[in-house]
Amino acid sequence: MKTVLKMATAVAALAFSAHAAFAGPEVVSGPGADPACFAPWSKETKYFKWDAKPGPYKVAVVNGFVGNTWRIQMIKTAKAYAEDPSVKDKIGEFKVVSTGTDAPAQLGAIEDFINQGYDAIVTIAVSPEGFDRVIRLADKNNVVVVPFDNVLDTDKVMQINEDQLEMGRTWATFLLNELKAAGKTSGKILEVRGLPGNSVDRDRSIGIHEVLDASGGSWEVVQVVGNWDDGTAQKVTADAIAVHGHFDAIAAQGGTTGVVQAMLDANHPMVPISGESENGYRKLVAEHSADGLKGISIGQSPGLVAIAMKAAISALEGNTMPQLISVPLPVADYTTLKDGVNYWTDLPDNFFTVNEFPPCGVNISGPAIMSQTEADVK
Repeated sequence: MKTVLKMATAVAALAFSAHAAFAGPEVVSGPGADPACFAPWSKETKYFKWDAKPGPYKVAVVNGFVGNTWRIQMIKTAKAYAEDPSVKDKIGEFKVVSTGTDAPAQLGAIEDFINQGYDAIVTIAVSPEGFDRVIRLADKNNVVVVPFDNVLDTDKVMQINEDQLEMGRTWATFLLNELKAAGKTSGKILEVRGLPGNSVDRDRSIGIHEVLDASGGSWEVVQVVGNWDDGTAQKVTADAIAVHGHFDAIAAQGGTTGVVQAMLDANHPMVPISGESENGYRKLVAEHSADGLKGISIGQSPGLVAIAMKAAISALEGNTMPQLISVPLPVADYTTLKDGVNYWTDLPDNFFTVNEFPPCGVNISGPAIMSQTEADVK
């Protein structure tokens, strides 16, 4: 009887040990690995450490929406980075899928990859909520899940992003400074928003309105949905101009080349504009800044996917990692634009200009990115 009891105790202990080993990352003290690249979001950011796994690793990218040029370039960048000599030998299998805007479809794809034994899953979340189930499943199976760009409202997973609130604040501050320089403390501002339901769209808009509301000016803000897409943004901007006649400034979350083209097509006076890092937008600002198109361009880089993949591999190797990793905002405006440096006349308008991360040793060339396709890798 004692022997049976001892065996039962041993089995229970083994089961508990196995459960503990696959209960997600341990919360540990910092600093983390490679802090120049994987910078903690703030002094309050906690640190994670996963049990080290031997490579090479099975890595998947689970995208949602793929209907704009940023997402297409992001997928191309992921494929190009997976072939980069710095990580190629560390990745044994690499898959990419895009599931559309349906959250259950994205969650199902992540679950499938976990159940197939993938080691890391990099994702742009369709929604900032509703991922608790897949996070628990990933922790149970010792899988590293890394949301980036559109992140989750949780501190249970390692995430990577630029500060979207600060991006919105910087855009609005730039517009107010340009309007003030022109003697304007009131007027009508067009806000071209991104893809509805995403944390990025939400947080950027909150940042814009925080600054406008605190300015003391009287600003009428007209909102339209551009989906971060040039064609959509051009249409909704043209419609807004047709209805409202004139805007004193424009805050565009994306699709900025299309926004400016709509202004040109409507013969709308050039006004201050804040926007993304599309190559075409920067070309237009450089060309028309003397005509009043005083623009600022802040890049939410599609190259964030490479940093997310690099972070996932680092975590799988057993390194200590910040729970929330901050990537600095890359800013250029009409006073600092230079052809061949931060925009390129010989690259397509829909190319996003920021893909270099020197602190991380990541520099994916335009030709390497553009040679890829946006098709799923199955």
